[in-house]
Amino acid sequence: MIELSQVLTLLKKDKNLISAPDMASVKFDSLSYDSRKVTSNTLFFAKGRNFKSDYLSNLTAPCYLSEIDYQVSLPVILVHNIKHAMSLIAQAFYDYPQNKLKTLAFTGTKGKTTSAYFAKSILDEMNDTKTALLSTAYTTLDGKTFTKSELTTPESLDLFAMMAKAVENKMTHLVMEVSSQAYKTERVYALDFDIGVWLNISPDHIGPLEHPNFEDYFACKRQLLDHARFAIVNSESDRFESLAAQVTAIPHIFYGAHSENQITESNAYTFTTSGLLSDTFNIQLIGRFNQENALAASLAAQHFGASLTNIQAGLAKTIVPGRMETLDARSGAKIYIDYAHNGVSLENLVTVVETHHTGNLYLVLGATGNKGESRRKDFAEVIERHHSLSVMLTQDDSNYEDPTKIAQEIAQHITRPVNINPDRAAAITWAIRQATGPSDAVIIAGKGADTFQLVNGIRTPYPGDRTIAERYI
Repeated sequence: MIELSQVLTLLKKDKNLISAPDMASVKFDSLSYDSRKVTSNTLFFAKGRNFKSDYLSNLTAPCYLSEIDYQVSLPVILVHNIKHAMSLIAQAFYDYPQNKLKTLAFTGTKGKTTSAYFAKSILDEMNDTKTALLSTAYTTLDGKTFTKSELTTPESLDLFAMMAKAVENKMTHLVMEVSSQAYKTERVYALDFDIGVWLNISPDHIGPLEHPNFEDYFACKRQLLDHARFAIVNSESDRFESLAAQVTAIPHIFYGAHSENQITESNAYTFTTSGLLSDTFNIQLIGRFNQENALAASLAAQHFGASLTNIQAGLAKTIVPGRMETLDARSGAKIYIDYAHNGVSLENLVTVVETHHTGNLYLVLGATGNKGESRRKDFAEVIERHHSLSVMLTQDDSNYEDPTKIAQEIAQHITRPVNINPDRAAAITWAIRQATGPSDAVIIAGKGADTFQLVNGIRTPYPGDRTIAERYI
């Protein structure tokens, strides 16, 4: 519940109020930006580039909040920045739930989800499974029941509602991913985290509907460090010097090769570290990049009070949906299913698989439509570098674009022949059929644990890469 007077006070304090209706005291018992979810006591936010005044015609709400006066009979609270208003009002409406949780946020071009799952698993060892999670893959607000996530970082009204639910469920910690788009679209405006972890940065999410260039992407991502009370930064990250200078004003630690907190020995599923954590750890995910994510998560959990025993047990138990999941084909070949959806992630994935398989490698891959267009050339460059790959280009959330044309755009940067089949299930089946023995491997990249295909703006049901692979084997 929040009163109109409280809303106006918040907006005035933020210098975000242009005008407000002269109304008697009004109380709102819900917040919404969906006109289909409005009652007579809802504060409605008219947001988005595609919002139409027609959406206001049948609203029963006492007023609406907007950057635009749509000249309808419904009173308007007019603001300069609706996203700022949404976040501040949601925080107050839900009684600042972030202050009742220990909050840990990860950002990075790759590794956010894996790191978040590692951190949750460790913290669950410490707090008896009282860790909520908001990730690209799944969300849990009670520490145990998982639902598929819609966005990496939810819209502010949803985010603070989720936090409040986690508090109601007696969660003590919240681990979440914070995307560059969360800062670009101001979903986390005025939200500070107890710990902010910087994993890495490389060109991604660059295109007309996301970031115009790498500098904008970097500027958005690094905002997490301005909103963290304690920072953990990868010393091997690109732009590390800028990041190190940025965190000098707050408590912080570094990890990676250019710090005391580093991996000193790395094997397939085991690694040894120095510094604040000096011991040997086991994980179920193959590859040094996953070990680096495990180290980052461990340092964050340690700062929250996790013991060495908690960390070792939590890491050993961690399973990440759609991240380096493995299956065995009838031929004896290994099948790797991974969310790798940009050039850097794909490079890491292919390199790790090559290390363990000396035979033929078969790659099933697509690129998203209407976002991250730069990935297409990046994927092609990875394929060019790895001549062991036989490639099938296919559908991966083509949205409003033609998946065959996206595949052809990737293929034009590759100097050897590749296959194209927009039917992802058929593409996966083809790759598994090609692998004939234990030295061969199949890599199914991009979708991870997703059970949908984004086509023409609609999430169309899709069985999932693992299910398709299991049907064949």
